[in-house]
Amino acid sequence: MKKIYLDHVATNPLHTEALDAMMPYLKEEFGNPLSVYEYGMRAKAAIEGAREQVAGLVNAKPAEIIFTANGAEANNFALRGIALAKQNEGKHVLVSRMEHHSILNSARFLEKNGFAVTYLPVDKKGFVDPETVKKAITKETVLISVTHASSEVGTIEPIREIVRIAKEKNIIVHTDAVATTGNIPVDVKELGVDLLSMAAHQFYGPKGAGALYVKQGIRIVPLIYGGIQESGRRAGTENVPAIVGMGKAAQLAKAEMPKRMEYLKPLRDRIIDTMAGVERVYLTGDRENRLPAHASFCVEYIEGEAMLLLLAAKGLFSASGSACSSKALKASPVLLSMGISSSLAQGSIVFSLGTMNTPGDVDYLLTEFPAVIKRLREISPYAQGWGDREEGGEECTVKE
Repeated sequence: MKKIYLDHVATNPLHTEALDAMMPYLKEEFGNPLSVYEYGMRAKAAIEGAREQVAGLVNAKPAEIIFTANGAEANNFALRGIALAKQNEGKHVLVSRMEHHSILNSARFLEKNGFAVTYLPVDKKGFVDPETVKKAITKETVLISVTHASSEVGTIEPIREIVRIAKEKNIIVHTDAVATTGNIPVDVKELGVDLLSMAAHQFYGPKGAGALYVKQGIRIVPLIYGGIQESGRRAGTENVPAIVGMGKAAQLAKAEMPKRMEYLKPLRDRIIDTMAGVERVYLTGDRENRLPAHASFCVEYIEGEAMLLLLAAKGLFSASGSACSSKALKASPVLLSMGISSSLAQGSIVFSLGTMNTPGDVDYLLTEFPAVIKRLREISPYAQGWGDREEGGEECTVKE
């Protein structure tokens, strides 16, 4: 049976060149980077080389890159580290309702520890309105965190505009760029952010490696205490092979990004354009200002889990809702925040493409997916008599 992976927002295969770069540090180059003899010095040099490569991907200085274990750790580090560092100046934080659980749960941690948190609303396409941000700022606001793009609906947020508003009040801005770094151009200077999270496996690097960009001069309280690694900001013996793999993947992403985007966008558009012709299937997120390899939908009268199972039986592997919550049998908080009804949000599906996908893969998806929808509707008790309902009803608010 043909097997087609369409869940690249969850993770990506490891680039062969990244694997090749890692291999010596899994075998003979096993030194601890803190050791002062040659084994340690070579490991330390490898980490610093990777730091330069990651910094180059986002146009940062190497000293502004702190390696972490993953994007979730980077998000926790950013929110908790900045909030605690700034608590004597104010105890109010803004985050959007579109955020990953690592941001939202960090915000809840701050609430339990005396901080006030405002959860910014989003519109029906998933955009955070900069004017809403402006109105939510108080004299106590010390940090704003808005995702660069949602991995669930693909919408790319107006970060530059939000930063401009924040800087008028001297407020620090963090963005979760896990979904964007390595997949679209990300330039910390152009965006103007103070902190930015990223994860290696989102751009064909290894799992177990992430990073947090912290603008030079920004004070942050460590999340993990111990030794002096990462200039005292993140303790623990470094995962040298994963860091080296992340560096190589970052170098490759920077070089190959234009070509990758040029290849993936037409495939994405074919999925979106074809599914627009299927009844009661609605695109989620913005049509144009979205991740180049991302197509997401809500299908009326069908549950996402049922679609995943039937598609998997056809060898098509995708996601319903965010990667971290796809096993939860409840409506996606991201979709609910966009004003999509709970019943329609239950029918969410996300197709995210990668460089390994071919036009033939998309042909197969566009043959099998409508057939899966038809089959599930035939057996769905909720779909009986659906043709008698008025178009644009309560559950159809996301239709373009």
